Amino acid sequence: MATSASATLLKFCFSLALFCFPFIAFASDNHTHHQYFFQCLSLNSANSTSISKIIYTPINSTYTSVLDLSIQNLRFRTPYVPKPLVIVTPLDVSEAKAVVYCTRKTGLQLLVRSGGHDYEGQSYISSAPFVILDLSNLRSITIDVEDATAWVGSGATLGEVYYRIGEKSKTLGFPAGICPTVGVGGHFSGGGYGSMMRKYGLAADNIIDAHIIDVNGNLLDRESMGEDHFWAIRGGGGGTFGVVVSWKIKLVVVPETVTILAAVRTENVTNLVHKWQYIAPDFPKELYMSLILQSAVGQDGNPTMRATFNTLYLGGVDELLNITGTRFPELGLTREECLETRWVNSTLIFSGITGQPLETLLNRRSNTRVYFKNKSDYVKEPMSETVLEEIWEWILKEDPGVEVMQWEPYGGRMSEISESALPFPHRAGNVFKIHYMTSWTNGSAEESNRHLNWIRSFYGFMAAHVSKSPRSAYLNYRDLDIGRNNEYGSTSYEQASVWGTKYFNMNFDRLVKVKTAVDPDNFFRNEQSVPPFSQFSQCGSGSYIE
Repeated sequence: MATSASATLLKFCFSLALFCFPFIAFASDNHTHHQYFFQCLSLNSANSTSISKIIYTPINSTYTSVLDLSIQNLRFRTPYVPKPLVIVTPLDVSEAKAVVYCTRKTGLQLLVRSGGHDYEGQSYISSAPFVILDLSNLRSITIDVEDATAWVGSGATLGEVYYRIGEKSKTLGFPAGICPTVGVGGHFSGGGYGSMMRKYGLAADNIIDAHIIDVNGNLLDRESMGEDHFWAIRGGGGGTFGVVVSWKIKLVVVPETVTILAAVRTENVTNLVHKWQYIAPDFPKELYMSLILQSAVGQDGNPTMRATFNTLYLGGVDELLNITGTRFPELGLTREECLETRWVNSTLIFSGITGQPLETLLNRRSNTRVYFKNKSDYVKEPMSETVLEEIWEWILKEDPGVEVMQWEPYGGRMSEISESALPFPHRAGNVFKIHYMTSWTNGSAEESNRHLNWIRSFYGFMAAHVSKSPRSAYLNYRDLDIGRNNEYGSTSYEQASVWGTKYFNMNFDRLVKVKTAVDPDNFFRNEQSVPPFSQFSQCGSGSYIE
């Protein structure tokens, strides 16, 4: 039960909701909310007798397992984290439409999730009474090889998408992320980095249609939603502009044989990384070579730096060795470090899964569950060897192996697409993107604070060496440290723009205009959702984060 202070705040929230939606009637206790919500679903679902099969409440024996199934970050699986009143796992779009309509009508908060790789838990945590719309059953994938397109349900994972494409073709692929258990809905709606981005751009750059449930419960496609709305959902953040239930994607051409490798180096790391900054963005578009930087225990038992050059080349090993031998001879790449394989096989191996059958891509549950905190940055100018050495000092302060910096090279197609083409603005002018990660297995307050303080301090140190005005960040690596909306009370445009310009740069204003047009009462809302100009209420809210 809520404390008296919380109850007062909730009653205040509900009174505002009543003002925003005069047709809403609620009671103050959760049981009544349940009853109103269930009654509404039964009345507004095509098959009311099946509703009980897709609803989970705390009294159900399977409630906790359903809730926890896709929560990757253990920071948000403690008993003290707020839990949903109801979880709904619709089997079809009509049931999803009913959930949107009834959540709004009963004044509850709506959170939407597709995969669970949500860095800050915004798709399954709220202080207000809330419903989770879990799209995991809406994961159909239909491949059209002749047209080189596919319709993909938002509840599908990237691994499922890659596997189904590979079933149909040896020469088609899709440029999205490297983690197979990431949900399509959140990944696409935030942009979607991947190992083919230098050749084909982001996942969002290759979306050509979508089906979305709007705030009124209507199902819209690209034509009926309009180009501004369609623009906003491809990088502007899921759940802010409605609930996308499926996406039409444009498949891309891949060679029958690609080459992958993970070259690990512990010697001459500073020189290798320094050189990488200058050449990785200028490699041929077909060559993606990212960096993973972390500490390791050296042969002498002391901490040392380790650099892993994760590489995908859309071509054969001979071509790759010729390119690296000419442009990056310092790496000393050998044929024995390389593997030629099909593109679909590379998606499994590149994610770090080796020795497993291709069907492993169909596994929706990640085996890696830890406490973690992540951040992001963009680098405009290569850093000096002196700065790199200072970075190594910071990394070596953390526990060996748990801290990671992943550097994603730019150039190629990423530098050819206009900053305003999609809400995702990080295009030309970037050398690489930084993904900061730290993790721990002991969830005590002392241990958690130690790691959180380290990554926040390290991020502070990096301010002088990354993008400025704004210091940019990647939406799919959500970070509430950079700013957030008010939990209770209105959030001004100025407050939201603090974090909004970091994610979207100059595109933030256009996103606000779209939000004002499609959701003026701010029903779809979370701590980092784009607000409308017209009204900053906390009537209902939603989030849809990967």
